[in-house]
Amino acid sequence: MDPSSIAAVLFDMDGTLVDSDAAVERAWRAWAAEFDADPDAVLAVAHGAPAERTVRLTLPGLPEGEVASVAARQLELQYDDLSDVVATPGALGLLASLRLPWAVVTSADLRLARARLGAAGIEAPVLVTVEDVRAGKPDPEGYLRAAELLGVAARHCLVVEDAEVGVAAGRAAGARVAALKGVDGDLRIEDLGGLHRLLGP
Repeated sequence: MDPSSIAAVLFDMDGTLVDSDAAVERAWRAWAAEFDADPDAVLAVAHGAPAERTVRLTLPGLPEGEVASVAARQLELQYDDLSDVVATPGALGLLASLRLPWAVVTSADLRLARARLGAAGIEAPVLVTVEDVRAGKPDPEGYLRAAELLGVAARHCLVVEDAEVGVAAGRAAGARVAALKGVDGDLRIEDLGGLHRLLGP
């Protein structure tokens, strides 16, 4: 990948910029217990996706009118669980040196996104949450919206993701995708330090 062709970087939040995996898992396991859902099945589809999508997949018999409130309960379990939420390895160094415009695109709502980014010591210049789009990941709307806000065509953006639904969203937006955690992207990176070396001054 030619770094000179990248004009902006669009980051996922959880698992990419913010190490919140343990908090996410605790919340989904607690939620699964409340709603008598299989916790392993829930975790298999929850990572990186909007809560409403996970609710629909794991509680298929739930009336559509109840989906939003059941998903909201899952978010409630996460808002104050920040004790072990930190920046991922290499994130702060990368952001401090990054000379390209950048944004965060997350499946979290605004309250949770601000809480987790704050806990990690990250202030996003542009933040697109699940509340800003009609369809969450794997739909590309969030990444297209972030590119628009930055004034950069999506095809000139690099999306950084750690989940398959996010990679699918980035590709559908027409962006190139750098993927963490062994997920298949246009570029595979071990951590954000690798991206720092690629995009650094």
